[in-house]
Amino acid sequence: MKLCFSGNDYKYELEGVMKLFIPATLFDIVYGDEIPKDGDFAFVRVRQLGHHALLYVLCSYNGRRAHKVCTAQKQDDYELCLSRLLFKAMSSLTGNTPKWGVITGIRPVKQVNRYLSRNMNESEIFDAMRRDYLCSREKCDIALKTAYAQKAVLDGLKDNSFSLYVSIPFCPTRCSYCSFVSQSVEQCLGQIPEYLDNLCKEMEYTAKLVSRLGLVLDTVYFGGGTPTTLEADQLERLMKTIANSFDLSQLREYTVEAGRPDTITKQKLEAIKRNGCTRVSINPQTLSDSVLEKIGRKHTTEQFFKAYELAREVGFDSINTDIIAGLPSDTPESFAYTVDKLIQLGAENITVHTLSIKRAARLNRDREEGLLENPADKMVGYATKRLLESGYVPYYLYRQKNMLENLENIGWSKPGKESLYNVYIMEEVQTILAVGAGGSTKLVDTKNKRLERVFNYKFPLEYNRHFELMLEKKKETEDFYAHKE
Repeated sequence: MKLCFSGNDYKYELEGVMKLFIPATLFDIVYGDEIPKDGDFAFVRVRQLGHHALLYVLCSYNGRRAHKVCTAQKQDDYELCLSRLLFKAMSSLTGNTPKWGVITGIRPVKQVNRYLSRNMNESEIFDAMRRDYLCSREKCDIALKTAYAQKAVLDGLKDNSFSLYVSIPFCPTRCSYCSFVSQSVEQCLGQIPEYLDNLCKEMEYTAKLVSRLGLVLDTVYFGGGTPTTLEADQLERLMKTIANSFDLSQLREYTVEAGRPDTITKQKLEAIKRNGCTRVSINPQTLSDSVLEKIGRKHTTEQFFKAYELAREVGFDSINTDIIAGLPSDTPESFAYTVDKLIQLGAENITVHTLSIKRAARLNRDREEGLLENPADKMVGYATKRLLESGYVPYYLYRQKNMLENLENIGWSKPGKESLYNVYIMEEVQTILAVGAGGSTKLVDTKNKRLERVFNYKFPLEYNRHFELMLEKKKETEDFYAHKE
């Protein structure tokens, strides 16, 4: 499909709007005044007329056409106005009206927070979200509830605090929906010893850096990949390096993504508990064995229940469980069973993801007929209803490109069990220093509204090969803080 731009170059945002209706698609981008004569296309024109501009959108899709037009006076309004026109045209052609409207960004709560900062009440916020972004009341309500839950977390945030992200980019096997930087253990077993050596060195280097900068460690998060792919003694070594290198006296949260139940043992759980971990993730994704097999998840529901029980036995009182709505062959009934069972288990956090069809994921490359026409919206609606009535609150929310039904990922928690790290990274209010392959450091200066990113080498092999060069990039963190005041 062609995206044609005349008198403007709002490619990024308008391509995002088109993907609400036609996900996981590469568009042909064309610039010029000529409207295509045939085929599927979206033609977007801005024409200046004195003190205002005429905004025009013409869409052709599956043999039908629709056009929308409006005028705007401020150039700052053009992009949003064109987004609404394109949304309305494609909605009329497809019969689909995505509930988030033209909000294509990954953090919808930011829009609500902006209205809250103007002291708008709930009714005014609902009206503004509908007017400005064509957002449904249902999604506005969940964003508003999330904003309220986050406030208590954000009010306790110290300006000189930071979080440490530790990347363990290894998994037992690769799931079909995954596009993360992770490698199966079988493929890179020989790289792990050197990787762990370098990771410990990077932690020690980073600890000296933050000490010079006067930063205070607030939370630690082990992610990946699947950190529990490592053995118990390897995990213990990494955690002891953190304890011996950083000042943990003001640490408020320590999370390890145990993730895959087939990697979890009592020995590993005891090791991470003994070394300061306060929160673990044990992720079933679904409690249907047939769906697990379909997505290449090499564990069973029985293994999940066993791992969950082990975590309780070891003493963890904060457990997160991830599930995914819209997985191939999953049904509303089996998804409802998953939600109900996790509520019954009493997991402190239940994170409801919606399947995102990434171009890098095997699931997209091997896509089956009808994958994008599934009941994900019904599944998410059921989860929302059941979690709210069971006393859970939404505390962080984000969206990804190419998500089924233009839906979202929501972290739900029992009151008081919200993950600090998840709120900080989603709302971009705290510096996150990342160590390890694929790690992305996020430097945040809220006072001066500055945000910069520093990327580590992506894969373990290049991380090991270019380790000394990577350490030199740490100077960017010092430069950032040198200009913070």
